[in-house]
Amino acid sequence: MPQNQLQGKTALITGAASGIGRTTALLFAREGASVLLTDINESAGHAVAADITQHGGRAIFEPGDVTSAADCERAAERAVREFGGIRVLFNNAGIIRRAAVTEISEADWDRVMAVNVKAIFLMSRQVIPTMAAAGGGSIINTASGWGLAGGPRAAVYCASKGAVVLLTKAMAIDHGPQNIRVNCICPGDTDTAMLRNEAQQLGEPNDKFLAEATKRPLGRVGKPEEIAQAALYLASDASSFVTGTALVVDGGGLAGST
Repeated sequence: MPQNQLQGKTALITGAASGIGRTTALLFAREGASVLLTDINESAGHAVAADITQHGGRAIFEPGDVTSAADCERAAERAVREFGGIRVLFNNAGIIRRAAVTEISEADWDRVMAVNVKAIFLMSRQVIPTMAAAGGGSIINTASGWGLAGGPRAAVYCASKGAVVLLTKAMAIDHGPQNIRVNCICPGDTDTAMLRNEAQQLGEPNDKFLAEATKRPLGRVGKPEEIAQAALYLASDASSFVTGTALVVDGGGLAGST
């Protein structure tokens, strides 16, 4: 049942057309937020916005590439124009390329770093002045368990998500005086199309790959809804004294790491 934890707030969510982004957008809307969705997948993005509005929520979709400063500016300006401000930013867009440094192309390296790291810089730079002028807000970045511990054949992904963790901490220090909290979520393997795409990249059968992903204390992969609940916590006033943290949501996958 809705508890209206985000009543009266506007949230801007990147990578909102599918997976964790889509699920979080639906949850935020049920909790009372007005939601600006952005993604490069226009048809899926419009479908998410329509789903929210058909159930009584407030949502608009603005197509865009988060690695483009102009697209980030357009999305943020539309959120302000349509909803009056931005109090929550969920920098969720991300991609993965499974390869060692000797295998990955320079173009793929640059694209992963752009989507996973540069996009956070671009969108946050656009939103923070608006957020500060309104008295503060919450920025949530999607990192990964592989931003805290390395993984095989995932060099650029690990590098990018490690950067997200420390970027989050640096932003928390810089913008705490403006009452802007900055945190990141470090999900473990989560049941999304992106997870299945990893199996394809590695040339492994889906069932074998997913079976390996369940080898963690809770014995299963995560659900997008479980990551969305973590994002809701960090977006809401329930986490009002939480900033600069990397919240691990991985079924215990990193529990044995040093």
